Amino acid sequence: MKQQEPFPFTLDVVAYPIAFIMLLWLIFAIEIRFGFSLNFLGIYPQKSSGLIGVVFSPFIHSGIEHLWHNTIPLFVLSTALFYFYRPIAFKILFYGIILSGFLTWCIGRPSYHIGASGLIYVLASFIFFKGVFAKHYRLIALSLLVAFLYGSMIWNTLPLEEGISWEGHLSGLLVGLLFAMVFKKQIAKPKRYVWEEPDYNEENDAFLQHFDQNGNFVESIVEEELPESNLPEVTLPLTITYTFKENKEL
Repeated sequence: MKQQEPFPFTLDVVAYPIAFIMLLWLIFAIEIRFGFSLNFLGIYPQKSSGLIGVVFSPFIHSGIEHLWHNTIPLFVLSTALFYFYRPIAFKILFYGIILSGFLTWCIGRPSYHIGASGLIYVLASFIFFKGVFAKHYRLIALSLLVAFLYGSMIWNTLPLEEGISWEGHLSGLLVGLLFAMVFKKQIAKPKRYVWEEPDYNEENDAFLQHFDQNGNFVESIVEEELPESNLPEVTLPLTITYTFKENKEL
């Protein structure tokens, strides 16, 4: 007997990621339509006025290429988050934005840091490390998939290229790892069989009762009670007499 499948699919698995991405594109469209920039709402490290970007920076992008490069991984990773970690998905998103943004504010260079890439690193890091820690075959497979698709992002956590907020990427990576260690008991549990339960007693297992101590199959015959009959009881031993009658016509 197995437990119920821990990863059921519902419409909100894709509905929430699509809604979030549509919001990002809507904000960018408003900037283009009215000809102004919201970059001043990004994170500006070590300045009190720059703290506003801790909340707003993931919703602001410098251009359509910047936004497009964040759209696909954000959709893939947030969909995986809602499917495999639905009970804590909103916590990961909300606290991921706040903590990664604040850490960026603490360690970042004096410049505006904008974009959802910090949140993407939170999701990628959390999904990868949580799958490894959980030891569930599906979550481990998901971790390997994330490593295959986005493993190269690790290089963007180093100051190798101008114009990229490696501080935001590094902050997201560290926050995701932190979440993977903190959120231990709020994820779907692996399926367990009856014999994997701590209180399992093999003597009460109906299936194992068909085998002897050496593992040989023992066929048990269930005796059924016959209905009562009006026939007289027969006492053993029983004597049967045969009478042979000769056929004279032959």
